[in-house]
Amino acid sequence: MTLRPGTQPEGIKRILVVGEINVDLVFQGCQAMPQPGSEVLAEGFRMTPGSSSMICAMGLARLGNPVTFHGKVGADEWGSYCLRALDEAGIGIASIQPDASLQTGLTVSLSTLQDRALVTYPGAMLALRAEDVDDALLAAADHLHVSSYYLQPSLRAGCAELFARAHATGLTTSLDPGFDPQQAWGADLNAMLREVDVFLPNEKELAAISSQSTLLDGLYVLDNGRTLTVVKRGGLGCASLHEGQWLEVPAYPVDALDSTGAGDSFDAGFLHAWLRGMPLRECLRWGNAAGSLSTRGIGGTTMQADAVEAQALIEAGA
Repeated sequence: MTLRPGTQPEGIKRILVVGEINVDLVFQGCQAMPQPGSEVLAEGFRMTPGSSSMICAMGLARLGNPVTFHGKVGADEWGSYCLRALDEAGIGIASIQPDASLQTGLTVSLSTLQDRALVTYPGAMLALRAEDVDDALLAAADHLHVSSYYLQPSLRAGCAELFARAHATGLTTSLDPGFDPQQAWGADLNAMLREVDVFLPNEKELAAISSQSTLLDGLYVLDNGRTLTVVKRGGLGCASLHEGQWLEVPAYPVDALDSTGAGDSFDAGFLHAWLRGMPLRECLRWGNAAGSLSTRGIGGTTMQADAVEAQALIEAGA
């Protein structure tokens, strides 16, 4: 079930996702990662709605949350495809205006049994600025989520101010940093985390951002007294600090086909539970369930779980 913004039952939080929009071309079951001068074969291929922000937004909507999305697209076939996918998922897109001067972004995802690699053409996502999110968008939401902090330099420049505006309007906030293609990482993120309620890095991102070699040390370094940091560990599940103590929840085993976007679906499952005031351990379970179930199909959105499926997996694994 998805809910159009403005039709949610009392107590259900309205979520505004701000971020990148692009198409994913997913090559699943690659024999190996291609090396220069070589060619590999894939077992499957699919074109799907892509980008961390879109996958998270569609996962949230699939779980039954009212979602509005704001981003940039070109006035091209890729952009039309993405907007159509968002609209069909029940996500509000009224603020998105295709721009003929831009090209919609594109990501090629190469997935083996062990790992995945991504090649992204940023396109229109480079044009999105924090100032493009007007007060009316914030006023119509209860929570703001941003993904791919490092892929969106124009948004990144004003992200702290955007989150501060959101808090001043009464919203809670969450951030998934994504990977830094430049691997510079920078100190600006640590400062802006003071405006973030929920921070959702994976293991590699946490290590790079915190400059710590262990997960526990990384969590302690980022513990600023406000931000809840949840580290995604893929097949190992996830971990966080609860009242200063290590809290770990294992992943749920499923017959996985493709891990593309699993971390973004984790974000959706975690936020679905967190915005309903569930205890932290339950929120971690919801994140694990949504992330695991999303790997059953090729691409990040084709097999995202609804709330009934996620709840059944949690209960079966409890």
